[in-house]
Amino acid sequence: MPQPVTLPDTIYASGKGAAQESFPVASWLLPPSKRADIMAFYRFARAADDIADHPSLPSDEKLRLLDQMEGRLPPAGAEHTAALLIAFRQDASKARYADWGELMGYCRHSAAPVGRFLLDLFGEDRTLWSRSDALCAALQVLNHVQDCGKDYRALDRLYLPQDWLDADGVTPDMLTALHTAPALRRTLDRVLDATAALLAASRPLAAGTRHRGLRIQAATTQIGAEALLARLKRQDPLARHVRLGWPMRFWCLLRGMGAGFSAR
Repeated sequence: MPQPVTLPDTIYASGKGAAQESFPVASWLLPPSKRADIMAFYRFARAADDIADHPSLPSDEKLRLLDQMEGRLPPAGAEHTAALLIAFRQDASKARYADWGELMGYCRHSAAPVGRFLLDLFGEDRTLWSRSDALCAALQVLNHVQDCGKDYRALDRLYLPQDWLDADGVTPDMLTALHTAPALRRTLDRVLDATAALLAASRPLAAGTRHRGLRIQAATTQIGAEALLARLKRQDPLARHVRLGWPMRFWCLLRGMGAGFSAR
């Protein structure tokens, strides 16, 4: 059985667990025989993420601790957790992204390995990777939009394309306000439009997935991401934490189950 992954020093733990994530980690849709590997993967990623996002650790200390994590890769998914470490090291030393392409380069390491790991764990065809990559990148960017104010205030990070911010006349102080200024709203809408294109590309993923539980989870995640995007279009992420409540999550699950059972 995979061994639990622990932080080099528990003082760095954020306390965030699988239950606090925006989308399911090892849901009941997936067989118990797979959950141990999924949770080992998650614990590793959570531990490394806590190091990279620690608000007071200097960059060189974060990199040193992340190098230690290299020797703790869980056996199932080592290829993909190693890819995640690239993104966590980037978080430790990089705070701005020049354009959408550079942000997507970050997502190839910070998000895509999660979907690829799940597909590999269930023996799915790797031709699905591109669809999965698009969905995982969309989820990552939606999280960036949700947390744009918090990321800037706590970590001086901006996961929004700098060229779009400049074109719309956005200044960093706008991210510290209690409400989104019109200029920042324009940039957020650009980002959400580009994310909608990712979700359009990922839509065939569920139908192409053979394992029924994974197919339902993929469909549910797709539907939930589209619902969250629509909510972020309407609501102000600086004024409140925009998220899907449990009634909406349940509705997404019901729709995902319908899509999962009707496919194949």
